[in-house]
Amino acid sequence: MIKWIGLLLWLPSLVWAEAIGSYAAGCQLNARPLPASGPGFYVIRANRERFYGQPPLIDYLQDLGRHVRQAGLPPMLVADIAMERGGPFRSGHRSHQTGLDADIWLRPPPRNPDTRRLERIKAVDMVDHRYYILNAHFRDPQRQLIALAAQDERVSRIFVHPLIKSAMCRAYGEADWLGKLRPWFGHSSHFHVRLHCPPGDNQCEPQAAVPAGTGCGRELASWLNDKAGAIPAGSRPPYRPVLPERCIGWVR
Repeated sequence: MIKWIGLLLWLPSLVWAEAIGSYAAGCQLNARPLPASGPGFYVIRANRERFYGQPPLIDYLQDLGRHVRQAGLPPMLVADIAMERGGPFRSGHRSHQTGLDADIWLRPPPRNPDTRRLERIKAVDMVDHRYYILNAHFRDPQRQLIALAAQDERVSRIFVHPLIKSAMCRAYGEADWLGKLRPWFGHSSHFHVRLHCPPGDNQCEPQAAVPAGTGCGRELASWLNDKAGAIPAGSRPPYRPVLPERCIGWVR
């Protein structure tokens, strides 16, 4: 009887996917991998094994890929999502820990992409940091891709460079989804999608709701006036947050 009780307690972890903790201090259970390619998307740098997410995120990315194809846009390039068990990366991001974040590059894919090219692909910056303006790489396909990504109710926020946020405000006026686009330095070659905690996922810690409005006024102006947002040179120590108890011993 004791063995059966133990098995029953253990089974949910084999069946249910969970995002545990916060976006920057957490882990995930029973994550799903995003396929290497599909309608409207490719996974890049798959050798890092950062292509695992919670089911709502994997569904969202595949839905977005289909919208991208229907719109006649180039396939999108999906970069870091999360590791299979979540938790902090050995280098790079502080978030991407619960399977609810994904980076999507703004450059189009190479011609005839194959595994080797997608592993070695390089990002293309959309910002001329010398003059603090968008360069010629940021065009209508990039604007359309971000707009498609933001119009899904599953999205909590999308981090973009302040100059990209400004361009989106000019292009889309008073669109109600513009408030989801949050200016953040370091996002000049990609945008970072973050989903809401899944309904019923009680151990997922939500982020505060974005402020009301488009965010195209005074808030954006403060970011545009601050041109000191370059990524610091040199290596940084690995980010090691205090994880929820359920994550300890689970993440690598």
